[in-house]
Amino acid sequence: MESDNHTTASTDPNEGFLRLWTHHEPELRAFVHACIPQAAEVDEVMQEVSLVAWRKFPTLTDHAQFPRWACLIARYEILMARRRHARGRLVLDDDIVAKLAEEGAEEMSVRHRQLGALDVCIKKLPRERRELALAAYAPGSSMKDLAAQLGRTEGSLYQLLARIRQELLRCVERTLAQEAHAS
Repeated sequence: MESDNHTTASTDPNEGFLRLWTHHEPELRAFVHACIPQAAEVDEVMQEVSLVAWRKFPTLTDHAQFPRWACLIARYEILMARRRHARGRLVLDDDIVAKLAEEGAEEMSVRHRQLGALDVCIKKLPRERRELALAAYAPGSSMKDLAAQLGRTEGSLYQLLARIRQELLRCVERTLAQEAHAS
């Protein structure tokens, strides 16, 4: 986690917090969203998590533990939100939320490594395949439009993308295995 190491060298604690928060916020948001499906409540909980984490950041001595530490804060805030919004609704049991929080904290570093490996593997793709994969999964893209642009049928485009996904999967698995073997 390069940005985590950079953060520890910073003399401004606000800068250190902001770097760690912006780096890990998408993973924390995904974790909170797994426990609270309503987007408005996710935003509310994330706001509380960020405020609590910012206030308590000076107590965090090991910045490499930021993801786990922030997940604990998120877990507490999720429980508080559930209590506030529990009236008249179907909500997850506290034990289930605790289990999700525990698993989410453990899996954040795994997801981070997987995404890093995927970035490396995407860069290894030949330019045409890389551009095609990125275009196909860009927000608002349509397979029909992309197929028309490329002069291909939608079916052949789906088959090509399936082969690219398989190639990326094998590359990610190899990269992660090499990382595990090296450490």
